[in-house]
Amino acid sequence: MKIRKKKKSSARLIESSSWRRVRGEGIGWLNTRGFAECFRRWMGDQFAHMDSEDEDDVELEETVDGPLDEDKLPHGFCKITYSSGDRFEGFFVRGEKQGKGKFYFFDGSTLHGNFVDDALQGKAFYTNEDGSTIHGTYSDGQLHGYAEEHDPDGRLTFSGHYQNNVRCGLCWIYFPDGGKLIGHVNDEGEMTGGHVGYVYPDDHTALYGEFVDAEMVSAHPASFHGVEDGKSHFKILKDGPELSFDRSTSTCISSKPLVPDPYEKKRVYVGPSLIPGAGEGLFALSAMEGGTVMAFYNGVRLTHEEVDGRDWSLNENTISLDEETVIDVPKDKSTTSLYCASLGHKANHSFMPNSKYDIFEHPRFGSIKCIRTLRMVEADEELTVEYGYNDQPPGKSGPEAPEWYLQEILSFKASLKI
Repeated sequence: MKIRKKKKSSARLIESSSWRRVRGEGIGWLNTRGFAECFRRWMGDQFAHMDSEDEDDVELEETVDGPLDEDKLPHGFCKITYSSGDRFEGFFVRGEKQGKGKFYFFDGSTLHGNFVDDALQGKAFYTNEDGSTIHGTYSDGQLHGYAEEHDPDGRLTFSGHYQNNVRCGLCWIYFPDGGKLIGHVNDEGEMTGGHVGYVYPDDHTALYGEFVDAEMVSAHPASFHGVEDGKSHFKILKDGPELSFDRSTSTCISSKPLVPDPYEKKRVYVGPSLIPGAGEGLFALSAMEGGTVMAFYNGVRLTHEEVDGRDWSLNENTISLDEETVIDVPKDKSTTSLYCASLGHKANHSFMPNSKYDIFEHPRFGSIKCIRTLRMVEADEELTVEYGYNDQPPGKSGPEAPEWYLQEILSFKASLKI
């Protein structure tokens, strides 16, 4: 049978179809603003066309598969399909959800938990269509208490508290590369304020100061000393430089090219390479475990078309960031006397490397590459990576690799036959 049921209030919407709107921004967007902002935006979309019409008059058609009471209301275990395409399966008492239940939204996302008097209460679990999740605590259908968010690979992306659907208090935002943001969010649930810290993957080196919506505005090198009594503890280093978000452009590599990264300078140094003819190389300052981020690869941002269309002699320090962008340290910035804000471009090639390139979300440089060890490295060991040039001729233009790389391939193949 079909019945028409009024939506009781905007607060009730969080139980059902508001959740499917989360997918519009994705879990990555939630990392900085949270579910609450997405919910508010969805509410605006839904009611903007109504003008003076009372939201309580909005009706949603539903089909009930299950037992009904004498008033023709769901009573017992029922499956309800809404005209929106969403579906709910769970227990009802005289038309209200009571006990365990689960929403199946039209986009493939789900929400399940325990309902009391038609509202979600206690622990609940939301799975986005891409596999990202939110584990939250609810009160009267609203996120209210501790919550954790994970990306599709199960990695933690957020932990902290919500109050009436808005992030509150001390919160943590985690990045896949091992970095994290820690600070008290503002009234809108944003990581905004003068007491926010970015902590590097070693869980100690930090940048502490003012951030706006998770973007570094003005911060100084610091050390992180944990959380106690709901407060994060940072110690700003004496005479440290002031740093801000400084994403490179196609012409400017950095506004402060001679200010080194505080994390990187604890782990690597530049010296004469042990590889014949390689010039300078990158070395570990101390022994480090496998999987350790050692250095960062920042540079000007060019397109693949720009790089492919110029002479190979200009591409000595280029690395692909993604399908659109190539990072390049120009020749006029290739010496540390002219540029030392990042040193990843100093690592030399090897077909048996001890490190690899990886993606890193840097608070100062933005999305760049980093160098991460593949195994344990010793103090003063030279860091090497596989450059991965294409050595197969694509056509008349010849192979997409320099001559020295082609010679290295021949030498390496010959060594395997010995």
